[in-house]
Amino acid sequence: MGKKQTLLGDCELCYRTNVEITIHHLTPKELGGTFLPTAKLCLPCHKQIHAIYTNEELATRMNTIERLRDDDTIKKFVRWIQKQPSTKLISVTKSKERRQKKR
Repeated sequence: MGKKQTLLGDCELCYRTNVEITIHHLTPKELGGTFLPTAKLCLPCHKQIHAIYTNEELATRMNTIERLRDDDTIKKFVRWIQKQPSTKLISVTKSKERRQKKR
């Protein structure tokens, strides 16, 4: 098997263009989302979502791109990441609430 192919495209959350894209399962696969809708997200947005929310929260409350966009915490991150160059690598730390939930 070779190296995973990198896809470049537009992030559906922050709208940055020509960025490395990952597929985000809006309902986590472990909670039944294998064949449910997905979103194309840049790496920083994808990492940030998983740093803030547990899979249970993603499955029940944040399971659409619109709900993610409307979340105040994500909005703050999106405003920041939109100002960053697409080549910038970011470090993501789990939120305090997420660390307390242990998932």
